[in-house]
Amino acid sequence: MKERILLASPHMSDQGYEMEYVKEAFDTNWIAPLGENVNGFERELAEKVGSKAAAALSSGTAAIHLALIAAGVGEGDIVFCPTLTFSATANPIIYQNAIPVFIDSDYETWNISPKALKEAFEKYPEVKAVIVVHLYGLSADMDKIMDICKKHNVAVIEDAAESLGTYYKGKHTGTFGDYGIFSFNGNKIITASGGGMLVSNDEERIGKARFWATQSRDQAKHYQHSELGFNYRMSNVVAGIGRGQLKVLDQRVEKKRYIYEFYKRELGGLEGVEFMPSNEWDEPNCWLSSMVLTGKVRPIDVMEALEKENIESRPVWKPMHMQPFFEKYDFVGDGVSGKLFEDGVCLPSDTKMSVEDLVRVVKVIKGLWIE
Repeated sequence: MKERILLASPHMSDQGYEMEYVKEAFDTNWIAPLGENVNGFERELAEKVGSKAAAALSSGTAAIHLALIAAGVGEGDIVFCPTLTFSATANPIIYQNAIPVFIDSDYETWNISPKALKEAFEKYPEVKAVIVVHLYGLSADMDKIMDICKKHNVAVIEDAAESLGTYYKGKHTGTFGDYGIFSFNGNKIITASGGGMLVSNDEERIGKARFWATQSRDQAKHYQHSELGFNYRMSNVVAGIGRGQLKVLDQRVEKKRYIYEFYKRELGGLEGVEFMPSNEWDEPNCWLSSMVLTGKVRPIDVMEALEKENIESRPVWKPMHMQPFFEKYDFVGDGVSGKLFEDGVCLPSDTKMSVEDLVRVVKVIKGLWIE
């Protein structure tokens, strides 16, 4: 059996940056959800993306949850959410006993459709917050989306879990809305084995999020709690891995973009093949290289052919409004997200892939057009 090619997996730095910080945590005995690595990771990530403050948390999901709380979302409130995303975007809405309304994508960005968003506001003018996702590292059209949201005076939360290192018109995704979140899960462009980050220019609200994330423990000698709290703080060891990974973020983005351009060059001319969109204002990190197939060769054909050669791939996210748990909630749009799911496939985009690995993937896929 040939060596397996993975979709996206952890890639530690060649320089060993991560171990330096982890060793420091062990040497100082700060094996806890606080310490210099946590403080440093918050500071360095905020500086990297151009945000005033950040809170290091146990996951990107936790970051979305606290962002919703900070935005005042509670029981019965309506929250707009892109339908073409992973369930971690939508789940925290349910944690708050709020009501998700799922918004369709457009073909121009694969992200939330400004047209559908306008329609949703007409139908639900009392909405409390809007979550925007930057799918697969592609930026949503933030100018149009922010203009619409500002007219309705609604909080905006950016789920940039997949888009660290992506720019929209020269500005980092995750920094346009009231709150932005990043993920350091094992498959992300940089990983700390887990963890997430909540960023905002509202330093007071980030301080409050840190308070909630540490069980809302009041300033008292005894244990006193005046608000509901959560065990959401990041470990000092995990934060050390994240600090080391942040040093090689630009290298990882460069490699991801190389992989995307390689696939597009080699496969883009095949009948019925179209790659995820690029726009003049979007500088994507190309976290996952994805394509849609509209001809005789279908996504399942590609995935099965790759799997036979021990190569991992996967479908585009199944829209939330089509999921058994979420199908009871309203959906606004024209079905673009459903077509992207039906026709889409994500190709292996691991930053450890060699040119030989890429050639191997391309050869398998091209073979489907020769048969």
